[in-house]
Amino acid sequence: MKIRDRRMIAVAGLVGTTIVRSLSASLRFDHRSLGPVPADPLQPPEREPFIYALWHENFLIPIAKFGNPGVSALVSRHADGQLLSGLIGATGMRVVHGSTSRGGVAAVRELLRADTGHLAVTPDGPRGPRRVVQPGIAYLASRTGLRIVPIGVGYRHPWRMRSWDAFAVPRPFSRVRCLFGEPLSVPPGLHADALAPHVLRVQGELDRLTAAAQEWADTRRLALPPAVHLSRHAVVEHPSRIVEDARTERAVTG
Repeated sequence: MKIRDRRMIAVAGLVGTTIVRSLSASLRFDHRSLGPVPADPLQPPEREPFIYALWHENFLIPIAKFGNPGVSALVSRHADGQLLSGLIGATGMRVVHGSTSRGGVAAVRELLRADTGHLAVTPDGPRGPRRVVQPGIAYLASRTGLRIVPIGVGYRHPWRMRSWDAFAVPRPFSRVRCLFGEPLSVPPGLHADALAPHVLRVQGELDRLTAAAQEWADTRRLALPPAVHLSRHAVVEHPSRIVEDARTERAVTG
């Protein structure tokens, strides 16, 4: 059902935000930023604004934990996007209307007109396929000059909605883990036929970080699977490395 009344959308956003924040406060949440330069949406965008990318099914808790006026969210104009806009607005985040499934042209135009700070994107939204990166995120990065930070999210036995993305809702007091990857650069001014390698790179990192975050949530052990680096001639896998063991994790986050 499409809600047209802006006041109803705002009320739904406030109610939803209250529920999500209460749920979020009960969770055993932890996150890590990988790489030599920490990437965190709570850091001032003046240092360097990023495009934060995460799967559509996983955005609920990251919005509650990291939503702030320094972050704008790319949201479609579809019916589900209207309700999401209310939730996002209640956290202090700004909304940019657009869609990575359509190349993000409208979003780029709005981004170039205003200083939006960090940008949060679900690159498989708004309609899927689930966990398949659409080329619009590489287009956005190429046109705006912002680097892409892939985010992996893991939930311990969440509820799953019967939606195209199997939307995840964490159970109260359960473990949630979040991994911020190293920023990925996309060359400026790329044509559509040159985006594919960069889309594949984002896809590989999102898959890798999501798997690692899920294992961390399930076992309390954080280990990165092999990183896949794409070149013009071959795909090379680098040895995995253990990042953290359950024995080093604080009891309060277990």
